[in-house]
Amino acid sequence: MKQLTLALTLCIVAFFAKAQKDKGVLSGNFQGVFNGFVVDSALGVTEKTAPQYGTQKSSSEAFLFANYAQSGYSVSARFDLFNNSNLLNPTGSYSGQGLGFWQFSKEIDKLKITAGYFYEQFGSGLIFRAYEDRLIGIDYAVQGINVRYNFTDNFTVKAFTGRQKGFQDNRFGVANQVVKGVNLEGSRIIGKATFDGGSSLVNRTLDDDAMTSIAAEINTLHIDKRFYPKYNVYAFNGYFTMGIKDFTYSVEVLGKTKEAARNQINGELEHKAGKLMNVNAGYAKAKLGKKHKSGIGINLQYRYIDNYNLTLSPNVTPLEGIVGFVPSLTQQSTYRLLARYTAQAITNGEKAIQADFNFALNKENAVNANFANIQQLDGSPLYQEYYLEYSRKLNKKLKVKAGLQSIFYNQAIYQGKPGHDNVKTITPFVDINVKLNKKTSIRMEAQYMETDQDYGSFANAILELNYSPHYSFAISDMVNTKPHRYADNAAPDKVLHYYSVFGKYSINATAFTLAYIKQVEGVNCSGGVCRLEPAFSGIRFTLTTNF
Repeated sequence: MKQLTLALTLCIVAFFAKAQKDKGVLSGNFQGVFNGFVVDSALGVTEKTAPQYGTQKSSSEAFLFANYAQSGYSVSARFDLFNNSNLLNPTGSYSGQGLGFWQFSKEIDKLKITAGYFYEQFGSGLIFRAYEDRLIGIDYAVQGINVRYNFTDNFTVKAFTGRQKGFQDNRFGVANQVVKGVNLEGSRIIGKATFDGGSSLVNRTLDDDAMTSIAAEINTLHIDKRFYPKYNVYAFNGYFTMGIKDFTYSVEVLGKTKEAARNQINGELEHKAGKLMNVNAGYAKAKLGKKHKSGIGINLQYRYIDNYNLTLSPNVTPLEGIVGFVPSLTQQSTYRLLARYTAQAITNGEKAIQADFNFALNKENAVNANFANIQQLDGSPLYQEYYLEYSRKLNKKLKVKAGLQSIFYNQAIYQGKPGHDNVKTITPFVDINVKLNKKTSIRMEAQYMETDQDYGSFANAILELNYSPHYSFAISDMVNTKPHRYADNAAPDKVLHYYSVFGKYSINATAFTLAYIKQVEGVNCSGGVCRLEPAFSGIRFTLTTNF
């Protein structure tokens, strides 16, 4: 009833605002997804795997967002729907609908005030990031008050207080814990150098129920490991970026006071402070050589994490209650097999380096190389990647890309599977794009991942046809060519095909897609956030539009 009253209030405000002489702007978007689940025992997908396969047979999600802006006022609302959905919990089922987001904001000179739900970020987001990633069911909007004041064009202060949403069992509720923070950020140009920097302070306060649960668990620990928990934790950061001609350098340092935090490896409660340091250095130069057709880009990154995990409480489940977002320090690949083993941040403790090199020989030839290495603080290996890619434009109609990836991946830690060996892969790949005419193009993609661990080796091939501006079709097959199985793997020990058929129709700002999908169990990553998803077999229909 409260949500309905709020929705009507927002509609009335928008109506009267629209009726004024100064016309406003109405914009928005819609996204709908329908899944039909098909049992396939050969893939380990049966009636016992999830309720969608056994009794429900289908699921759907829909999101309708609208924003009306006029004369410094802005009113936004989003209706969310989940019917037998496995988006929030890949092995569960959730149904619910209502206002998933609403907001009212007003700009008064240099001041902007927002009430309701809001998305915000301090610095790079390591200390505070309220954001949405619908692809993997994330919505960390905060319900409260958010203010921003621009003292000058180069100096801004932001502050907020509120409670976070984003829980798997109740997407329309907010947490009992209160989060608040303030951020100062500015920039300046001195000669040929640019300087940007800022500092933040974020505080999270536990509620009584959470404290009672934490205290009860502490009392079960050995007497040498017990401690007095605190209601409040404080996180602070300072960040700085400098650019001089073709060089850039940035550093961010964060700290967190002692609190009851859960060890990401063994699951025990510990009373520790946290810290994180992130350093980047880059060089980019275009128009090199006598003919100015070459270019180079180099980026180096180092990160050190020691018990830095800022969440609503130590009892939140994975991907819930994340206040400070720590992304993966690896490159994000769009190729299916190259993205199969991606390392999420181990906030309990890791030290990582990444180096990325891009070199354009000329307009037709380019080389990209990447190296990443991640270890625990004691030196134990977690992840390592070597990546090399060469792309060539043979003519106006033919482009070719080929490369090789090699990965070391600690599956026991990253996927929580004790007893599983470290995964070692070698994956060559090729991507060919042929433009037949002004409207028609064909793209062919192939990868082969050689490994003796996890599910074993895979081959993947995609054939895609694009007919501009309306149609796109694709067919693919991912084959488990050399299967390997552990005792906890439900899939049969034989060669398996994970094939998909995809079609898309687009008209103006609207797109319809229909696909039949067979998907192997694995890690799904989006924007540096990763989660382990079960195998999937079925059909998927989507509708997206903007207005």
